[in-house]
Amino acid sequence: MSLTPDSAVRTYIDTHRAAFLDDLAEWLRIPSVSAQPDHDGDVRRSADWLVAKLRETGFPVAEVWPTPGAPAVFAEWPSGDPEAPTVLVYGHHDVQPAAREDGWHTDPFEPVIVETAGGGARMYARGAADDKGQVFFHTLGVRAHLAATGRTAPAVNLKLLVEGEEESGSPNFRDLVEERAARLAADVVIVSDTGMWSETTPTVCTGMRGVADCEIELFGPEQDIHSGSFGGAVPNPATVAARLVAALHDEDERVTIPGFYDGIAELSPAERELIAELPFDEAEWLRTAKSHGTLGEAGYSTLERVWARPTAELNGIGGGYQGPGGKTIIPKGAQLKLSFRLVSGQDPYVIEAAVKDWVAARIPAGIRHEIVFGAPTRPCLTPLDHPALQSVTRAMGRAFGEKIRYTREGGSGPAADLQDVLGAPVLFLGISVPSDGWHAPNEKIELDLLLKGAEAGAYLWGDLAENWTGGAAHR
Repeated sequence: MSLTPDSAVRTYIDTHRAAFLDDLAEWLRIPSVSAQPDHDGDVRRSADWLVAKLRETGFPVAEVWPTPGAPAVFAEWPSGDPEAPTVLVYGHHDVQPAAREDGWHTDPFEPVIVETAGGGARMYARGAADDKGQVFFHTLGVRAHLAATGRTAPAVNLKLLVEGEEESGSPNFRDLVEERAARLAADVVIVSDTGMWSETTPTVCTGMRGVADCEIELFGPEQDIHSGSFGGAVPNPATVAARLVAALHDEDERVTIPGFYDGIAELSPAERELIAELPFDEAEWLRTAKSHGTLGEAGYSTLERVWARPTAELNGIGGGYQGPGGKTIIPKGAQLKLSFRLVSGQDPYVIEAAVKDWVAARIPAGIRHEIVFGAPTRPCLTPLDHPALQSVTRAMGRAFGEKIRYTREGGSGPAADLQDVLGAPVLFLGISVPSDGWHAPNEKIELDLLLKGAEAGAYLWGDLAENWTGGAAHR
C-alpha cells in the first residue's frame, strides 16, 4: 500500500531523525555568541557551517552575507514554477552568552540529550531553541516535502535569511535588508524565532508589538544648591521628572500623550474570544513574573494588555542625592528612561514626535531638557483571515493532529523590518515552549516538538503553493 503524503512525510522524518540531530548538535557546539568580541570568529564559523549544510540539503544558492558586525546567511531554492509564491524564512544563528558557572548542569556548548519520564527526549544546549534548532528544522522539513511529493525543488520559491546579530539587538539588520531588498523580495515572510503556548496547546503567533524608547535629561541649576537658601524659589529638575512620570497615565492606566492611540488596530470580538480560549492561569503567570498583582489599561484582560495594547513604561529614574542619610539640596539634574510598546497602526516616528511635544509642554521655565530616542522597531500583525496564515495553521494542524489556536508576542523583534521593507506579511512558525528557557541556563528543546516543526514545514510549502491567491509578484 502506498504511503499518504502525511505518512510519507512522517516516515522520512523518522528515518532521518538521528542524522538530523547529529548535525544540529555539531552546529550547537559552535559558540556563536555575537555579544562577545572574543567569539567573532565563532559567529563566522557558524555562518560558514550553515552555508555548507544548506548546500548539502540541496539549496543551489547559499552564501555568507557580511555586515559591519556579524555575518548573516542567505540561501535560495527556486521552485521552477512561474506561478509559485516566494517565501522568505527568517531566523538567527547567533546565541546568548553561556557559561557553566551561570548555573548550567552541563557544558552549554556540548549538547546533551536526556530522556523524559513521559517517553520523550530533550536536547540541552545554548541555541537549541533560540534559534538554531528552529532554523535547522527547515532543512529536514524541505527534504521531507520533496520526498513525499516526488519533487526535485520546493513547491514555493524558498529563501532563507539567517541573521548573525539578533541577540545583540540587530544593529545592522535594517540596513542589510534595505541593501539586499531585491534578493530578499518575497510574497510571504515566515519567522521561526518564536514559540507555542505549551506542549499540549499548539499555537501560531500572529503578531508582535513594536517599541520606541527614549532617555530624557532635565537640567536645572548649574550645580546642586542649598534647599534652604533656594528651595521654593527655583525649579527642581527632580520634581519635574516626578511630575512627568505621574502625568504619563490617567486613572484607568491609559497613556495620556495626545494622539497615542490614534489609528491603532483594535481587537475584534472574535479575536478576544480566541484569546479567552487559551488556558491562561493568571496566578501562575504572576509567579513567572515574580510579581504580586496585575495592573493595566482598564477594560482589557492581562493577555490582551500584553499582546494587543500599546504601553508606556518608566524603565529608570534618577537625580539628586542617593547616598545614606539626608542631603538637603535642589539637584542640578534628573534623568528618565521611558519605553513605549506599540501595536499595529502606530508609527514609531509619529509616537516619537508626540512624546517630544508632550514633554516640551510640561517643562517649566528655568529647566532645560534633552530627549534622545533609540532605534525603533515597528509592530507587525497578520489578520486572522489572511490566506497565508491559514496555510500555516493547516500545516501546524496536520503536524499536531489537533486544533491550532492563536497568540501574539508582547515583545518586539526585527521581523517588522522585513514587513516594512519588503512589503510582505510576516507569519510565525515556531515550536518552542516556555519551559525551554531562552537566554537562561539549561536551555533545551523538546525533540518531539522539534520534529513536529520539521513536519509542519514540510506541509507548509505545498499548502502555500496550492492556496496562494495573492499573485506571484516578487521574483
